[in-house]
Amino acid sequence: MASVDVTVRGAGVFGLSVAWACARRGARVRVVAPEGPGAGASAGLVGALAPHVPEAWNGLKQFQLDSLLMAQGWWAAVQATGGVDPGYLRSGRLQPLADAQAVGMARDRAAGAAAQWGGAADWRVEQATGAVWEPVSPSGWLLRDTLSARLSPRGAGRALAAALGTSQIVAEAADEGAVVHATGWRGLLALSDAFGRKLGGGVKGQAASFRFAAPDQPQIYAGGLHVVPHADGTVAIGSTSETAWQDEAPDAQLEALIGRARQVLPCLADAPVIDRWAGIRPRATSRQPVLGAWPGRKGHFIANGGFKIGFGMAPKLAEVLADLLLDGRDAVPDAFRIEALL
Repeated sequence: MASVDVTVRGAGVFGLSVAWACARRGARVRVVAPEGPGAGASAGLVGALAPHVPEAWNGLKQFQLDSLLMAQGWWAAVQATGGVDPGYLRSGRLQPLADAQAVGMARDRAAGAAAQWGGAADWRVEQATGAVWEPVSPSGWLLRDTLSARLSPRGAGRALAAALGTSQIVAEAADEGAVVHATGWRGLLALSDAFGRKLGGGVKGQAASFRFAAPDQPQIYAGGLHVVPHADGTVAIGSTSETAWQDEAPDAQLEALIGRARQVLPCLADAPVIDRWAGIRPRATSRQPVLGAWPGRKGHFIANGGFKIGFGMAPKLAEVLADLLLDGRDAVPDAFRIEALL
C-alpha cells in the first residue's frame, strides 16, 4: 500500500497550494522540492493580487474573481495551521488616469464591475487629493478598486510550508499516488517536448524593494508598473516582462523600473532600495494557467503557467485540482486544460 496519496513535484505557489488543499482534506501528501519550498518565480517581491478589468467577461476572469474573493479566508486558514503570516491584506488599488478619455473609460467600466463583481467590491473614479500616498495623475483623477489585495510572495511560501510541515517537503523521492507536476517554466518546456510543439516557456521578470513604511495603503498600478506596500515596512515594485533574456540576474532594465517608480510615486524619491530580484516566470502560449490531467499519463496532473496571476489564482486552482485528485470531481475550465494548447 502506498504511503503517499499525492506527490507534488515543485514547491512554488501552485505546488504548495495544491499540496495544502489536499492535506487539509486528510490526504497524505509529499512535496518534492530540490531547491526547497518557495523557490523560483514564487520567491519574488511584488505580490499584487489584482483583478482583470470588468469587461469582455470570460471564464478566466470569473475564475480569478472567485479566487480573489476566497483568498482572505483561505490564507487565514494557512496562517492558523502553520502559525506563519503570509502577509495578506485586501488593501485595494489606485490607478492614475492619463486623460479625459481614460477617465471616461474608467467610469464606463464601473457598470461592468457592479454587474460582474456582484457588489463584493467597488470600482470608482475619484479626484486626486495630493496625498503623500498617491500616484502622479496627469488628468487629476484616479481609479480605485477595493477588490485588489497584496500578499508577500516569500511569506506565502513560508506560510504554506509551515502549514504542511517540513517532514512533507523533501529534496527527492519516487512518485507515489497521484502525481502533480507544478514545475514552473522548465515544466512547460518539458511539456512542449512531450507533445512536440511549443506549449509555453519562461519570461524573465525583475522587481525591487524600497525601505518605506506604508503597510495599510493601497497598491498602485500605473501602466504596467505595480507598486505594493507590505506589512514589513517595505514597498515592492515590478515587474518587467522579458521574452528574450540571457540570464536570471538583475540588470539595467530593473534600474529603469526603479527610476520610473520614483516618478510615479514621488514619496519614494529618497527611499533606499534594499533588495533586487530577477527570475523566470512560467507562461503558457494561451497566457492562462495549465491545469488538469496529463493526457496519456494516467495518474499524472499539471498545475503550471501562473505567470503574473499565479498568487491570485492559487486558492481556487488548488481547491479545483484537489477536487479532481481526491474526489474525481472535474471542474477544470476547458480553457485551462492542456488540450486547449494542442
